[in-house]
Amino acid sequence: MKALIADDDLVAAAAVSRSMKSWGFDVTVAHDGLAAWESLNADPAPSLAVLDWEMPGLEGPELCRRIRSDAARAHMYIVLLTARSSSIDLVAGLEAGADDYLVKPVNLAELRARIHVGVRVVTLQSRLAEKVSELQATLDNVRRLRGLLPICSYCKRIRDDRNYWQRVEVYVSEHTDATFTHGICPSCLEEAKAQLDAQP
Repeated sequence: MKALIADDDLVAAAAVSRSMKSWGFDVTVAHDGLAAWESLNADPAPSLAVLDWEMPGLEGPELCRRIRSDAARAHMYIVLLTARSSSIDLVAGLEAGADDYLVKPVNLAELRARIHVGVRVVTLQSRLAEKVSELQATLDNVRRLRGLLPICSYCKRIRDDRNYWQRVEVYVSEHTDATFTHGICPSCLEEAKAQLDAQP
């Protein structure tokens, strides 16, 4: 998973970066807010960001607000790091858009536990997005059966998008998950019996 670490404290950034690489992350490091914003606009963007509060250029809370206002990046999991420990600052950081908040100096074991929470959240979001995409594809497929279907008034075949005429059951089977089993309705049964009785 791709992660961004943004911290103007070179020693702290190196320690967090080294640890996250050992945890299996593909890490990019930025040492100011503007460089962090450029990294966040990369393609593909990081799925997870660890941002320092106080940085030159753009501070952590402002980066959080920018990320949350950008639909393409709003799903990103953000951990805000800061020396500020008051409840007022904690609330301000979370309201800016951070998912989690750690007070410096960072306890790496605690950071790892919180990062793993972020991985679970990002993974669930990704799976949900896949399911939504599958659902949309299914709905698009169902919509193909709405509206006017050209059907022959004699043989009851349906004209498809390629201008071929198909039996109703073939057309429906190709465009839905429905399968057919064949039988005979009561009125057709009576008609068939009458025809058999009429034969010499």
